[in-house]
Amino acid sequence: MNPYTKTFVASGDLSHRALVKFTANDGEVALATAPTDLIAGVVDYPNGAKSGGRVDVVLFGPAEVLVGGTVLPGAGITADGTGRAIAAAPGAGINHFVVGRVLTNGVVGDIAKAFINPHRIQG
Repeated sequence: MNPYTKTFVASGDLSHRALVKFTANDGEVALATAPTDLIAGVVDYPNGAKSGGRVDVVLFGPAEVLVGGTVLPGAGITADGTGRAIAAAPGAGINHFVVGRVLTNGVVGDIAKAFINPHRIQG
């Protein structure tokens, strides 16, 4: 399966494999820095993108993500404070945006295979 990818304008510098969120501007994404961000997908731009530049984002399908904490296969993932993937674990009554599920184990600094399918969960 090929990923569904769309090109956006980067609001701020963005790294390859980082999680990004939608901004208030049409066609623009910024680094996702919290589980409550409306996460769009994962940057698929090997050299990264500079602010104002074009950047490809995987919106659905297979991708690789930067890992910010221990994740296990099948875990729903959301964003940490630096745009890396962490396990989604919202408290009771709290909403988290989930970008998808990891397919492989990972710890801080790893690159994990994931399936991107953004949605929201509530604890």
